[in-house]
Amino acid sequence: MGKRVVVGMSGGVDSSVAALLLKRQGYDVIGVTMQIWQDETPSCQAENGGCCGLSAVEDARRVAEVLDIPYYVMNFKAEFQKSVIDYFVAEYLRGRTPNPCIACNRYVKWEALLQRSLEIGAEYIATGHYARIDRLENGRYAIRNSVTAAKDQTYALYNLTQEQLAHTILPVGEYAKDEIRLMAAEAGLPVADKPDSQEICFVSDDDYAGFIERETDGKVPGPGNFVTADGKVLGTHKGITHYTIGQRRGLELPMGERVFVTEIRPETDEVVIGSNEDVFTDKVLCDRVNYMSVDGLEVPRRVLAKIRYNHKGEYCQIEKQADGKVLCTFEKPVRAATPGQAVVFYEDGYVLGGGTIL
Repeated sequence: MGKRVVVGMSGGVDSSVAALLLKRQGYDVIGVTMQIWQDETPSCQAENGGCCGLSAVEDARRVAEVLDIPYYVMNFKAEFQKSVIDYFVAEYLRGRTPNPCIACNRYVKWEALLQRSLEIGAEYIATGHYARIDRLENGRYAIRNSVTAAKDQTYALYNLTQEQLAHTILPVGEYAKDEIRLMAAEAGLPVADKPDSQEICFVSDDDYAGFIERETDGKVPGPGNFVTADGKVLGTHKGITHYTIGQRRGLELPMGERVFVTEIRPETDEVVIGSNEDVFTDKVLCDRVNYMSVDGLEVPRRVLAKIRYNHKGEYCQIEKQADGKVLCTFEKPVRAATPGQAVVFYEDGYVLGGGTIL
């Protein structure tokens, strides 16, 4: 039997084929679904679906039966509550827009799952992410773009540590999505045609503000003022948790022209409104920087940077500041660089690192 690997199985086609490929490569494969949904009632878990619900468990179990691999459900509810949900709520209350998938990857899917996997004798964990891992000439591990730009998920993995990368396998990064579905169908996997999950798994109705209100028992900022950058009051908004930088829809302001959210001021409960041009900037500052392909940033360097998951990227110069933050100066202005989101740096097709936008 080959080296033992724990595959995080979400019940989707990508993680299912990851398990299939690793078994074919001779690994001792164990399938695990992480139980992270907080509500214990089956109806609520099923309704919330995604990688959190009962349907994910049942689909993953059926796949494991076809592949003839051991399968377990592990409870990570406490880790998910602390590192994802509590973080998600706290960031919105600060007027920021978090990326819960990045937090989940770093602290739940990798930190918590890897630790338990090592405890049961596994040498690696694997997922169905569309990305690849290489060890570079400098000895460091780095995430590399998948072969298919359409499904590339490197942005959401920038925060992984060297220790985590050393114990990670990403088998599907070498394939396009249609190839993955074809392999699943040929292997008789029951999830071959299962649709991809789109929404944040714990907010199934996309009502982030409503979720935050329920999580805080209604202790959320109430209505405040829409204002211009210089403080002129334009109207009343529903509460800062309803808005994000660059937002146009749902403002309900009779301005006679298209206007956008350009800033959120939690200290005064103000939402700043401006034109589309006001949403662009050529300078982005980030903190909590994780370096991946390099061990630090000694001199400025030119990189391709993405400021959100579906951003195609723009070239910029990154320069480390005295306090450890990194200033990104873009060659072309970028739209809606949003505090709380990640800016991820790429060099020669590898993730150099990234940080959280301020």
